Amino acid sequence: MNNIFQNKWSVIGIAIFCSVLWGSAFPVLKISYEELQMAPDDTIAKIVFAGIRFLLAGLIVLVGVLLTNPRNILVTRRQIRTLIILGIVQTSLQYFFFYNGLAKVSGMQGSILSSSATFFTVLLAHFFYNNDRMNWNKTIGLVTGFAGIIVANWGQEFELSFQLTGEGYMILAALTGAIGTIMAKELATGIHPFALTGWQLTIGAAVLLAVGLPQIEADAIIFNPLGTGLLIYSAVLSALAFGLWYSILKYNKAGEISMYKFIVPVSGTVLSAMFIPGEELNLFIVGSIALVAIGIIAVNYKGSSKKKL
Repeated sequence: MNNIFQNKWSVIGIAIFCSVLWGSAFPVLKISYEELQMAPDDTIAKIVFAGIRFLLAGLIVLVGVLLTNPRNILVTRRQIRTLIILGIVQTSLQYFFFYNGLAKVSGMQGSILSSSATFFTVLLAHFFYNNDRMNWNKTIGLVTGFAGIIVANWGQEFELSFQLTGEGYMILAALTGAIGTIMAKELATGIHPFALTGWQLTIGAAVLLAVGLPQIEADAIIFNPLGTGLLIYSAVLSALAFGLWYSILKYNKAGEISMYKFIVPVSGTVLSAMFIPGEELNLFIVGSIALVAIGIIAVNYKGSSKKKL
């Protein structure tokens, strides 16, 4: 099994597969909102929906860990505090912003805006780690990537489109995810990556459900076969993508693998155009995903130059 996660071509294939899975989440969630008849402004319904999804995803990961290596699921009392903090930041806060923001933007915009997490992580790493400073590649990547995000919201009438509870929430979700990534690297030492993922998803989901369930109105979410199927798919894709991604990260350099995340906004945009009624590719969207893709590749590119800014 280790050979699969170390072979060059299988690693590339797995990285692309994970990125396409993450990209597919955008049209899946947008269609789920319609199928489950959730009102765009119903924040509580989105909180409960996110809580159900990530509780399922977290439990899938934990059951997988329990079946393959039960010892890895155990954590110390001190690590439990860390997992609670990460669960609140990386799952509760991040997906509160993500689910409510996505309801106010198109699937294509959402997939592009969420890619700003990569660029926020690069910026934060500059201030937290002496061995991960800014260089010319990263600077060019950040400028190009954020330019792509601006273009995505420019619109065909050359007017910037921005609302706090839409585009603003998507950017806040990306920023929260980037903060969570740095926190996980700093705080989660000694915790198996799969256990970390499973526990923080489960804990974060429990917080979302604890907040949302007492406040949700009757018929705020109306389940039907397609909506339920999409919910299960979104939970499985999270568990599968995170599990495979952490597996290839264990045996390969993070920079080489993270480069393939440029496929997330590309696949998310294309799949949204294919499956969401009323969403079509235009020059602004194509240009923005090209800029974002170039930015993600640039910030992860490991060239011979070591010059820092």
